[in-house]
Amino acid sequence: MNVSLSIIIVNYKTPGLLSDCLTTLYAQPSELPFEVIVVDNASGDNSRELVTAAFPQVRWLQMLYNSGFARANNEAIRASKGDTVLLLNSDTLVEDNAIEQCDAFLRASEYIACSVQLLNPDRSPQISGNYAMRGGMNYLLPLPYAGVVLKWMAGLAGVKKPNVPNATGVIAVDWINGAFLMVKKTAIEKAGLMDEDFFLFAEEAEWCSRLKKQGPLCIVGGLHVVHLQGATSNESFGSTGKGYFNLYDRKGLQIMVSNFVRIRKQFGVGWFLFHLLFYTLEIPVFLAGLALSRLFSSHPRYTWAQWKGYCKNMGVLLSKSVTILRNKPYFYKFL
Repeated sequence: MNVSLSIIIVNYKTPGLLSDCLTTLYAQPSELPFEVIVVDNASGDNSRELVTAAFPQVRWLQMLYNSGFARANNEAIRASKGDTVLLLNSDTLVEDNAIEQCDAFLRASEYIACSVQLLNPDRSPQISGNYAMRGGMNYLLPLPYAGVVLKWMAGLAGVKKPNVPNATGVIAVDWINGAFLMVKKTAIEKAGLMDEDFFLFAEEAEWCSRLKKQGPLCIVGGLHVVHLQGATSNESFGSTGKGYFNLYDRKGLQIMVSNFVRIRKQFGVGWFLFHLLFYTLEIPVFLAGLALSRLFSSHPRYTWAQWKGYCKNMGVLLSKSVTILRNKPYFYKFL
């Protein structure tokens, strides 16, 4: 059988989520010839036995170590047979034949990559597409206290939001959430594979910056896939919270370092140093804000443990800054 679409799913110790994802995927009525490639990042559990027994049609690629998102996907892209590739998170639930419809749209369009509108489990919209702000300024928004002030100032200045809150039609974007990222193979051949310096987080944003040089990217708002945001990494690494506003534990450290690696690669040395200064100055700002909130609020938003965690993560980030600045091959893995 000739394969048109290769669906790639990276697994790390989430056999339950993966099984649920595959169940919804194979339940869709489809005439599209596709293959599913699961790349296992050395889970060391019974993922392979459970999944291949239930879904024998799945191609299973076994990594010998926990290689992260970029390296695992690259391994599968190299082995894929389709002329279109879909990177799909294991914590997604496919519905309404969204994959086949998305594939048909992409093939008939000028776009080289696209996604659907992701939904939270309660059916509320989830950010699926994003705009690249100058110098990666949106990475300042998660900062405690300072980020709130910056967001308020940006609102007063009429700065465009860095994402698409809810796509109801076809909307062009700069980068796409890696939970569902469909790309034409011809574009990958020209832009290159994902950057293997990244372990987890920010790699899809950097990759999309290179893909976009080959053609436009978009979100197809009429199609939907449920994304249990953060479930994969939280379950795997014992963290909590959704999105990328966690800066306080091991997952937060990985987010911080990966974001800075992207800033250096995509925006250059100047912007890297700008963000590093801002994140360093956040330490006393965070401390002052926390102290004041303890005095005037019975329910402060942050805790002393979070401030200590932020300081610890900043220490690691500062220790890796020279390596990031040199921009030589290095595997930034902290989980």
